[in-house]
This record gives sequence, C-alpha cells and structure tokens, in this order.
Amino acid sequence: MLKTIFIAQECPANALALNKDYNKVVIAGRNVFKIFSIEEEEFVEVCNLRVGKNLNLNFSCNDVAWNNIDDHILATAATNGAVVVWNLNRASRSKQEHVFVDHKRTVNKVCFNPVEANWLISGSQDGTMKTFDLRTKEVIKTFFSNTESVRDVQFSPHSHFTFASVSENGNVQLWDMRKTEKCVLQFTAHSGPIFACDWHSEKPCLATASRDKTIKVWDLSGRPLLEHTISTIASVGRIKWRPQSTFHIASVALVVDCTVNVWDVRRPYIPYAAFTKHKDVATGIAWRGSPDVLLTTSRDCTLYQHTFKDAVYPALHSNQKALDISPSGEIAFAFRINAGQSRQNKLAGTSRKPGNEEFWQASSALNVIRRVLNKELDWLLKCAEQYVLAGKPLADICDHNADVARRLGRLAVSLLWTTVKTLYTPRTSDHGHQTPSKEEQVDGEVEGERDNEIRREDDDDLGTRLGDSVGDFFFGDAEMDPLSMDFEINGLDGLISQDWGIPMEAFPLRHEILDRSPPPEQYTAPDSPDSADGEMQGLNLENSLSLKAIGSCKPMSWEAGVTLADALRSHAEQGDVQTPVCILIALGEKRSNLISHIEPVEQETWTFAYLDILSQQRMWLHSNQIIKLSWLPSVSQLNQQSTTVYTGCSYCNKPLTQAGWMCSKCDQSVVCSLCHQVVHGLYAWCQGCMHGGHLTHMKEWIEKKKFCPTGCGHACQYN
Repeated sequence: MLKTIFIAQECPANALALNKDYNKVVIAGRNVFKIFSIEEEEFVEVCNLRVGKNLNLNFSCNDVAWNNIDDHILATAATNGAVVVWNLNRASRSKQEHVFVDHKRTVNKVCFNPVEANWLISGSQDGTMKTFDLRTKEVIKTFFSNTESVRDVQFSPHSHFTFASVSENGNVQLWDMRKTEKCVLQFTAHSGPIFACDWHSEKPCLATASRDKTIKVWDLSGRPLLEHTISTIASVGRIKWRPQSTFHIASVALVVDCTVNVWDVRRPYIPYAAFTKHKDVATGIAWRGSPDVLLTTSRDCTLYQHTFKDAVYPALHSNQKALDISPSGEIAFAFRINAGQSRQNKLAGTSRKPGNEEFWQASSALNVIRRVLNKELDWLLKCAEQYVLAGKPLADICDHNADVARRLGRLAVSLLWTTVKTLYTPRTSDHGHQTPSKEEQVDGEVEGERDNEIRREDDDDLGTRLGDSVGDFFFGDAEMDPLSMDFEINGLDGLISQDWGIPMEAFPLRHEILDRSPPPEQYTAPDSPDSADGEMQGLNLENSLSLKAIGSCKPMSWEAGVTLADALRSHAEQGDVQTPVCILIALGEKRSNLISHIEPVEQETWTFAYLDILSQQRMWLHSNQIIKLSWLPSVSQLNQQSTTVYTGCSYCNKPLTQAGWMCSKCDQSVVCSLCHQVVHGLYAWCQGCMHGGHLTHMKEWIEKKKFCPTGCGHACQYN
C-alpha cells in the first residue's frame, strides 16, 4: 500500500515531472537535475544529469517536461533562454541531445504534444511561443502573444492542434498550431499576472491561477464562460486537475503559504484536503496517475509523495458559524443545520467509483437582520435637514433648533437647546440694556463675593481701631441720624411733626415685668462656662441691644460647562450623537470652556459616528457641512483627501495619465467593448476589469446582462 515518503536534496528544485508509467520522477532547478525511481518505501536516485565538463546555464532550469510517448526524452526550460532536449539512452555521461537558442529571454515553460511525440512547445519571457520539431531540430512555428511575457503553455488533451497560453497581463489566448498569425480566442481572465494553467481531462475547461489570489475555471466549449472561482490566501504558482475527478484541483502558492491544497471548485473558500509536510512554499506538483497520490517539490529542498490517507481536511475543523455586517448596517448570520457524511474515509473518496466523486453535503441557514427606518432615525434625519448650525446669532440658532426638536417630539433635546441659549447668550432687559449670560453671571457672582469678603475684612479692621462703644455695627459719623439730614419737603410738615419713635413694646404692659429671662437663643446652660456672661447680658438688655455677625453666607460655586458636558455625554451614551455634535458646532468660539470638560477622543467619536450615519443615508450635503464647520483637525482634513478617479488601459491595466485615450505603455487606443470603435465623448468603464465603452452602449448592455461584454467573466458594476 502506498504511503507518504520523502527525500531531501542539497538544493531546491523549481519543477518536477513524471514519466508515462508513473514510476520515475525528475526534479530540476538552478543547481539540481536528478531522476528518482519511486519505490514502495523510498525514492532511489537513478541518474544525475548535472554531469559533464561544461556545467553552464543550460543546466539551470525553470521547468522540465517528460515526453508522453518516448520515455527516454526530456526537455528543460533554461534560465538563459535555451530549450534543452535530453536523451537518457545516450551512452555518454552527458545526456544532452540538443540545445535550441531561439528565444531572446528566459524560457518559463516547456510542454510536449500529447499525440505528436516530436512536437515541443515553449513559452518565454520575450512574449513569444515556439514549436520545435525534434526530428529536424528546428523551429517550425513561432507565435507572438503581443504581451510582455508568456508564463505557461499547455496543449489541449481534446485537440492536439490547440494549445493555451497565459500571460503577464492577465490574458488567456487559445491558439491553433496551423494558424500562427493570430490567436483563435483571447480574453482577460485575471486582474494580475497569470502564472499557470491546466486543461481538464474530461471536458473543455481550462483552469487559470494568478497573482490576484484566485483560481478560475473557464468553460471554453463556446464563448468563454466563468464557471467557478476559488479564493486563496496567497498568489498561486502551480495548479493540476485531480485525475478521475470532475471538481477537484490541486494548487501550490508562490509565497506565504507552504500548504499543498486540493480544492473542490464547488466550495471556493475552504480546501477539500491539505498536505502540510513542506516547511517552505512548494514549487512543483504532479499527480502519480492516481487520484490518491500526489508528488510535490519545495524550496525546503525536499521531494514528497503524499497520500490522501494522511491528508488534513480543513472543513472538519472550520467554524460552523459566520457573522458579517454590511455597510448599510444589515447583519447576516449563517449557521449549519445538519451535515452529511463527515468521516475522513468518505472525504478521501475510498469508496469512489471511477468517474464519480462524493461531496460532503451540508445544510445551512442564513438569517439577515435588516435595519428598518424607525422613528428615531426618522427624526434624526429631519433634524439634520432642518437644523441651522451657523450664519445666525447663537440665540436665533438655539431658538430655531429648539423649535425643530419640539415639533418632532424631542422635548429633552429642545430643552437642551434652550439651556444653551440661557447659558451662552446675553439677555435684553426691559430698558433695552443687555444683561450678561447665566454663565457670565455665575462667574461675576463668584468674583463679587470675593470682593465683598475682602471689603468686610477691611471694615472689621476699621471697627477694631475705632472701638466698640457704639455697638457692634458702625455706620460712620451720624450717617443714619435723621436730624442731620437736609430735606426740602413741601406739604409734608404734618408728617414730620409726628412722633416717629419706636416704642419699647408692641403692646402696653399692664404691670412691670420683674423676671426678664433671656430669649431662647441667648440662654446658656447653668453648667456652661459662659453662663455667668449670659446673666450679665440679660441684665443689660433694657439699656442696650447688641447684634453680632456670626458668619457670612457664601453662594455655592457652579460651573455650567461641567453640567452641560455631562448632558451631552448622556445623549451620546443613549445613541444620540447628533445633539452633542450640533450643539458644539453651533457654539462656535464659545465652546472653548465646554470642550475642556470633554475628552478629545469623545469629541472625535461623536463626530465620526454622526458622519457615518449621514453617509449611510446619502446625506452628503449635511455631512460636508459638519466637516466644514468642525473644530477637530482630524475631521476638517477629510475634505482635503483626493477624490481623483483614474482611467486605465483595458489591455495592460496601466493608468491613463496622459491626455487622450492612447496608452503610453502598450500604444493601444481605448475602444468600446461592444462596437470595437475608438471611444469619443462620454465613456463608462468598470474599475474592476478596466473594460468599458460608449456610455449608451454600456448602459444598454448592463440593463440586460450582468457580466462584462468582453468575456473576461467580471461582474461589472457601473454607478
């Protein structure tokens, strides 16, 4: 029974290939070129092809291919631009048969024709493909891709005259070997360079792998049709369809991911199976004629044979629930209801019949929670439309906004606007004079209390200097003596002649009160140390009345900014970020005392949250007003960001920076994807695939169909 085996080398290999009997494997790289026999327990080295007197760059290989008919013929793509043919039946130590030096740059790929054993095709960095005849040892065909480089070429298993090529610019070309002047079909498959392609053995489908981290499956039975798209975590370097399988394909990454993944194209995000033996990214991949045995080589200098019984199945360990939130606030929640067969032997396909495969079926449910325009959002939008935030006096702004909030039933918000007016705007008296605002009054009262306290201290000092014989309060020299005041009074002589003296008692006494007890507030307990003094004071009440100031009543200090800041914070915590943002903007320069009690992080959070709400509701004018009037640098800088939209060439994707519709890189004119004429006037294009055309043509197309008219498979969207 086959099992997982490996062998280590002194250098990494760039590619590998199997012979027609699947019992030998060749690995090739810059410093390694060996053939191994695949035994039951191990790899056994059969031949080392890096021997001879002249070890030049012809031995530095990017790719290697084994002839499908003649088991002793090999071909390599050299880094110096040569295509080298090797004959294992040569008697000498050097097995080099012939060297083709027709390419001008590095050769990326070589491939033998599956029917004609003497036909060999190559794809080079110079943008050309050449067909060699091993019998005449000459180039019989040259194909020009009109691209910067050709990354891969593969003969079709369904027609030995047809081959596919993939290029640096993301295009796929189909060629007929009998027609060298022009490709049969060309379409854009990826947004980045395509590194590999592979034909399906049972149906006319071509899989392509790109730097854009996707593997795409194209139906080429007619017009190119995108059937499946697989999303990976890294750029894909090599792909190979799984034998006897309709939906499985293996892939290896160029960077980051060291895992060899086998995908089911019907499940595009989770690999069907994975092999995790390599410590660095894999560089070569091949199936050993069986759907359960896979060979790979890696930059970690190892050659592995993987078997599916040792594979890891990520679907068994994946999270069964998913949650996502859309930009408009809708929440989607997916979860598994039940699962079908989940045993690893079923997943591995041990009971698979030839031509069929089992798929792990599972049922799931998706719940979508939509945001309904409720009353709160309704009043928020109406307030945003009707509020006035600048251009008028603060008192008018507060009155207007308070009236808006009151009409919408937001009484607490209306009261807050009225409070802001009271605190931060001056009032007009009955005589037409302006009185300070409440905040200014509070500050003035506190300051005035300090002045009164200082004045009282000065009076106490003065009273001490003049003596206490006239009482506890001193009014100056005859200041309150009515006899010393000069009045010019006419017609009031009768009133002046009256007796204005204050009687000692309110009612006449029937008899003399002998016991004059002190009033309760002056009474002291007998055992008090001050009881004797209290008696003396009681005896002297008939002759003198003494008043003593115990202390002064000071008003409590109140900062309006702290209270208002707490009110704004309370509204924000309840989800109403509109009110604090609008009040802070309306205050203008008067907000300095208020924002000192609010953290800058809070201010930014409120403002950005309000801007998000306005953007979600497409209220761009109101959002721009908030940004323009904002006092926060991080918010006001939003209007300074670039909003330039660049057009791109539909052939090479290079931005069209020059005037006109001519690309400076590939010298191609921008043409309409439907009428194929040079575009003049209004032009609409898709930012995803860079294809487009006349505005009227694209509008008619997108109303009826979803995908790009060029056949690139992109689901275009136009705004």
